[in-house]
Amino acid sequence: MPDFDLFVIGGGSGGVACARRAATHGAKVGIAEASRVGGTCVIRGCVPKKLMHYGAHFSEWFKAARSYGWDLSEPRLAFERLCEGRNKEIARLNDIYIQMLARAGVELFPARAHLLGRAGEGFRIAVGEQEVTAARVLIAVGARPSLPDVPGIEHAITSDQVLEDVYALPERLAVIGAGYIGLELASIFNALGAKTTLILRAELPLRGFEHDLRQHLATEVAAHGVTLWNETVVERIERGPGGLRVHTSRGPLEADAVLYATGRSPVAQTGGLGLEALGVTLHRSGTVAVDTAYRSNVDGIFAVGDCSDHAGTALDGVAFDLTPVAIAEGRALAETLFNANPQTVNYATIPTAIFALPQAASVGLSEARARGAGHDVEIYRATFRPMFNTLTGSTGRTMMKLVVDRATDRVLGCHMVGEDSAEIIQGFAVALTAGATKRVFDATVALHPTAAEEFVTMYQPAPT
Repeated sequence: MPDFDLFVIGGGSGGVACARRAATHGAKVGIAEASRVGGTCVIRGCVPKKLMHYGAHFSEWFKAARSYGWDLSEPRLAFERLCEGRNKEIARLNDIYIQMLARAGVELFPARAHLLGRAGEGFRIAVGEQEVTAARVLIAVGARPSLPDVPGIEHAITSDQVLEDVYALPERLAVIGAGYIGLELASIFNALGAKTTLILRAELPLRGFEHDLRQHLATEVAAHGVTLWNETVVERIERGPGGLRVHTSRGPLEADAVLYATGRSPVAQTGGLGLEALGVTLHRSGTVAVDTAYRSNVDGIFAVGDCSDHAGTALDGVAFDLTPVAIAEGRALAETLFNANPQTVNYATIPTAIFALPQAASVGLSEARARGAGHDVEIYRATFRPMFNTLTGSTGRTMMKLVVDRATDRVLGCHMVGEDSAEIIQGFAVALTAGATKRVFDATVALHPTAAEEFVTMYQPAPT
C-alpha cells in the first residue's frame, strides 16, 4: 500500500485547494512546500498587490477630500510602514493556510519534493531527506518571474522582491512589461510618489485583451501620471554613480530601480521534478500538457494551475494563469478522483481584473475574438465621467462595453475600465455564465445612482 492516495507537490492555491478537498472525501493526502504555504498569490502576488493598491488610492482620495468638504493637513506616506503592515498580513495568512491543511487532515512536508520513479502502480517521491510513496501525484508548483537575456539584467528586480521585501520607495522607477503585473505595479508606485515610466514593446498594454479596454486604460493610466514608452525595446542596463541607466531604442532612461514584469514561467519549477525521466510531456515553456481532466500523458500524474497548460485552453491569447482558475481546477480534480463527481472548469466565462489606477476588468469574448469565431456582433459602448469626479473636477472617464451575438442576442463579452470594475464584472460574470441575453440585460431594472447601471441601460448599438 502506498503511503498516500494523493501527494501534492506545491503548496499554492491550486495544490492546497485540491489537497483539502481530497482529504475531506476521505483520501490520505500529503503536500510538500519548501517556501511559505499559500503560493504566489497569497505570499508575493495578488494579496500583497491588492493591499498596496489600497494604499496607493489614498493619494487621490486626499486630493479629492477638499472638494468634498474635508480640510486636511499635508499627508505624508511612510512607505516602510505600508510594507510592514502588508507583510504582517501575509504572515497571518500563511499561518491560516497551514491550519486549514491540518484541520482537513493533510500532512504538510515543509521541504522540496521530486519524483524518483515508479513504485508498483504508484510513485516514489523524495521529500527533503525522506522518501514516500503515493498512488497519484499532483504537480502544482506554479511559475516564477522570467527575465530576458539583457546585458545588466542582474540590476533588475521582479514582482517577487517588490511584494515581499521592505525597502525605501524609489524616486524614479522604470517598469518593463505591460501585462497585468507591470501595469498594476507601475500604477501603484506612481500613486505612492515614484516618478514611474512604463516601457512596453507594443503600442498598447495588455496584449490579448479587448482593444477598447486597452486603449482607454492606457489613456487613463497616463492621465494619472505614469509615463508610457510604447514600442520601445530595452537594450541594456548599467549602474552608475547616480543610479541605474536603462538604454532603450528610444534613448536612455535614468532610474533608481528597474522592475521587470515580462511574464512568468514554470520552467524553473517543473524542470527539477523528475517528470521528464518518467516520460511526462512538457512544453518548451515548462508547462505540463494535460487533458480536460488535468491528467498528464503518464497515468497517475496530474497538473493544475500555472504549471499546467489548462488543457491547452486560452482566450484572446491570455492564458488562464489566475488564482481562482488554479483553485477551481484543483477542486475539480479532487471531486473527480475521490468523490465520483467528475468536474471540469468552464474557461469561457472566467472574469479577470487589472488592479491598475483605475481598475479594468473583463469577462467573456473581446470584439475581435468574437468576430474571429464567426459571430455577427453588435457592440454597445459607453464612456462617461463617474459621479465621484463631478465635484473634484477630475477629467477621468469610465468605459463600458458589451459584445452581443446578433443572431442569438446572447451577451458574449463584458468589459470595463473604471473604479470598482473588478467588483462589477464579477456580478456580470454570473450573468454570462448563465447565458444571459441582451434582452435580459435590458429588462433588468437599474440600481441608481451607480456606475454598474450603465451595463443595463445601453440600448443603442454603437456605430460600426
